[in-house]
Amino acid sequence: MEPAPLNISAYVVLSAILFAMGALGVLIRRNAILVFMSVELMLNAANLALIAFARFYNQMDGQILVFFVMTVAAAEVAVGLALIVVIFRTRRSINIDELSRLKD
Repeated sequence: MEPAPLNISAYVVLSAILFAMGALGVLIRRNAILVFMSVELMLNAANLALIAFARFYNQMDGQILVFFVMTVAAAEVAVGLALIVVIFRTRRSINIDELSRLKD
């Protein structure tokens, strides 16, 4: 016996919960790596919603857009982590509050 397929609302609710968790992580966390992880969580939540809607409407547009979002996320991780490593080497900290001192 096959399980019944999930309704699109279940995917959208899960996507909204994941996006809210990511947004809270960006707003609350002070560690730069955790902020980047929260941004990645938000991008994955958007990807989940795009895939759910693409499948619901039998369109490939959402899946193609997800491919581009994943490409941007990979570039963001590469550049972001490189910046974090350089900042850590110079300041010995990746606390976001202390990064505002870079203006000096």
